Amino acid sequence: MLKGIGRPAYSGIAIGRAYVYHKQQSQLPASCGDSVKEQQKFDEARQVAREQLEELFTKTKEEIGQEQAMIIDVQMMMLDDLDYLESVADMIQNGCGAAKAAQDSGDIFSSAFAAMDDEYMKARAVDVKDISTRLVKILCGEQNGLTMEEPGILVAEDLTPSETVQLPKDKILAFVTRQGSSNSHTAILARIMNIPSLVQTKLDLDADIDGKMMVVDGFNGVCYVDPDEETLSEMRKKQQQATEERRQLEAYRGKPSITKKGRKINLFANIGNPQDVQTALDGDAEGIGLLRSEFLYLGRDTAPTEEELFEAYRTVVEGMQGRRVVIRTLDIGADKQVDYFGLDKEDNPALGYRGIRICLEQDEIFRPQMRAIYRAAVYGKVSVMFPMITSVWEVQKIKEFCAKIREELAAEGIAYGETELGIMVETPAAAVISRELAKEVDFFSVGTNDLTQYTLAIDRQNAKLDRFYDAHHPAVLALMSLIAKSAQEAGIWCGICGELGADAALTEEFIKMGYDELSVSPGRILELRKKICECEVEPQ
Repeated sequence: MLKGIGRPAYSGIAIGRAYVYHKQQSQLPASCGDSVKEQQKFDEARQVAREQLEELFTKTKEEIGQEQAMIIDVQMMMLDDLDYLESVADMIQNGCGAAKAAQDSGDIFSSAFAAMDDEYMKARAVDVKDISTRLVKILCGEQNGLTMEEPGILVAEDLTPSETVQLPKDKILAFVTRQGSSNSHTAILARIMNIPSLVQTKLDLDADIDGKMMVVDGFNGVCYVDPDEETLSEMRKKQQQATEERRQLEAYRGKPSITKKGRKINLFANIGNPQDVQTALDGDAEGIGLLRSEFLYLGRDTAPTEEELFEAYRTVVEGMQGRRVVIRTLDIGADKQVDYFGLDKEDNPALGYRGIRICLEQDEIFRPQMRAIYRAAVYGKVSVMFPMITSVWEVQKIKEFCAKIREELAAEGIAYGETELGIMVETPAAAVISRELAKEVDFFSVGTNDLTQYTLAIDRQNAKLDRFYDAHHPAVLALMSLIAKSAQEAGIWCGICGELGADAALTEEFIKMGYDELSVSPGRILELRKKICECEVEPQ
């Protein structure tokens, strides 16, 4: 039996087959010496790529929408670009192997498109690069993505956001990664999916574990490969116990989240994309307290258009059937990066160019978001909040910008709805001046992950600092109390959307501080509702 120790990112017990995901590196095969055969290889790869893209187009159109699918359609057109095909053919005739010809031609044309002045043509650079990468993988015999024949446990060194969003989510029983953090996209996805997850796991991926029986104990941060009968029996009992506890929580489904003495607390869900709406509803969420807009930007090669954002937001708003949806504007930066924005590498990205700092300086990024949000607000209750606020002037600039967006939409005859404007309070600066900030906005939502790391001067992505990272630190709780008090004095509502909101040990304390809303992973809602209903807190 092989045992691995990791950091739990989501609790629970999973038992199933292990699937080890290895990142493949393309080894370009040399030319066989026959240009005719090499050209034939390329033509066959091109046909396979076309079939893959057609399948992806259909799936994307059905699951996400026509606008998103058009990106795939553009890539299919690239397969027929005569200049690109001629470049590949010329290189093959000059002795290049098919894979190298596809790669080099892709690099040349991608660079050429990127250097153009026309924005549309610039955007085609990533399409050329993506299609050439697909062709190279096919020619090198690599599989596109991960195939799971049956439900099992995904084991990996680490998973990037773009890899994670393409995983066969219906087949995954648990995640186990050797790197990552409890705030990684993989961990967030695990919490949304309500499945166990371990990160920073000490486990030898080179050992022969692929396909073997595996158990993940997300309560204690342990996994077992080829468990003995005693361990397997113990874990099955633990799994049954967890299942029974979840069954008992069903008694709280549909009940109002009210303390014994009548204090109402809104229990909302954190989600990352439109597909998570059903998970939120299944979890019995009373609304969406955090729609992470940045996940609409990850796992792709170009920024989403206004129409794509609008369709995504509208899908969520309509799907929540009148319940409130709080949309956070783009929080790219720090640990969430997208290459197509061309942001400079920073020595300390957590303190760098991220969140609202990008949006206030790059109109072309901020404008489509806000236009899409206001348009989606026609279809239900929408609130919008802005991340990484540190000063009153930032909020005032945001309000001016939003007023201009509404004027633009009205002038264009485009329907838009009213929205609450709020801010993420996740910096000590915002917490300290929360009384002044409360006069400018309709609500606060506390991002406890960043508030904790900034208050304690600890990088939450650094595993070496885990023992020093204390979300219950008196300084963190003191700031949270100040934030809630400032909101109460100004007559605005105040919520928590960070991980600490799901900490049942603090639920009663948060309610006593004056928090009106807790937004958590969908799988934690019934557990917290039970805790709220057991509290003795009086109405305010």
